[in-house]
Amino acid sequence: MKQEINPQETNRAYAFEMWMKSPMPMVTLTKTFDVTRLLMLSKRGGWKFTMLLCWCIGKAASRIEEFRMLPEGDKLYQYDKLAIDVIVNNCKGGINSCSIPYTENLEQFNAEYLSRTQKVSESCESITIEDAMVIGTSAMVETELDSIVNQYSGVFNNPMVMWGKYRKGWFKTTLPISFQFHHTQMDGGDAARFLGELQGCVNEIK
Repeated sequence: MKQEINPQETNRAYAFEMWMKSPMPMVTLTKTFDVTRLLMLSKRGGWKFTMLLCWCIGKAASRIEEFRMLPEGDKLYQYDKLAIDVIVNNCKGGINSCSIPYTENLEQFNAEYLSRTQKVSESCESITIEDAMVIGTSAMVETELDSIVNQYSGVFNNPMVMWGKYRKGWFKTTLPISFQFHHTQMDGGDAARFLGELQGCVNEIK
């Protein structure tokens, strides 16, 4: 469910006053992750690497209160559900977006991920979830990237998690991940805590 809330009654009151009218309210943090476990599970269990990472993103975000709120226009909204949006290559050579509802059940999330992305690929029509706080993702796995800074349109205020190709070493596999967020939604400390939670989820996934 999505509902408008009074910013003055939240812990984002000061940020709302400071950043809602900023011409560039987005902040990007980049951290290099150890994704050795995800790659191992992907190869041994037949799971898609991107799906596993998206599930970890959802799980980490579910632990951060600020992910339940999002500024839109000149208002602040609260959500009781999260979703992860992925970019899908469609059958006509273009791209579409596809939102997958987050659930703590990995097998259920995987089933939704596979069915929804296949439907989007075949239909060339995007799937969106209007009543969930959507976390965008963008995976450019053809090349290694150190960092990604996304454009700001002033329309899409949702947080974005972006990455390129993972880097295999002798003993571990690493992946730089960029996290962009609207400063009204969260502060740098909240974003850093999310990145820490994300590494923890990657380490703990079973």
